[in-house]
Amino acid sequence: MGELLTTPSQTVGPYLSIGLPWEDGPFVVPEGTEGAFWIRGTVTDGAGEVVPDAMIETWQADPQGGFDHPDDPRGRSESGFRAFGRCPTDENGEYRVLTLLPGVLPGEQGQQARHIDVSVFARGLLNRVVTRIYFEDQDNSGDAVLASVPAERRDTLVAKKTEDGYRFDVRLQGEGETVFFAF
Repeated sequence: MGELLTTPSQTVGPYLSIGLPWEDGPFVVPEGTEGAFWIRGTVTDGAGEVVPDAMIETWQADPQGGFDHPDDPRGRSESGFRAFGRCPTDENGEYRVLTLLPGVLPGEQGQQARHIDVSVFARGLLNRVVTRIYFEDQDNSGDAVLASVPAERRDTLVAKKTEDGYRFDVRLQGEGETVFFAF
């Protein structure tokens, strides 16, 4: 009998950025919606190279802090707000999502600051990685999740204000790696 070799593990992608997006996926709200802004960023790998075939998914509360979902313990929001966005990165590793500022949420340890939950899918990952976007011009004090992150790494979770919204870059590994959470 010959030598047994290890079977290689499976990774996600690059097919997910081809088969999963849909035309209005980056538009959590339609263009022209009052108060809408863009979140734009670049996904890079551990070597600092762009990832041209990643996919970003966002999930957030509506501007009043509610979800149009039967599992929202405060009752289903009547806003009709989609709350979900999906955008593949382009050849430059860039993504964009048009949305509204989420509301403040109740939490087990006080209120959660305005934030957007983000899943990143990319080649080389066995599972998605999950992070959050906080906003530099909003009050993030008192958010237990953000406070649980070492102070020197919190900036990887805070989107910077731009002319038409915010910039939030994702670094999958290495120096300046974005903080990712267990899910």
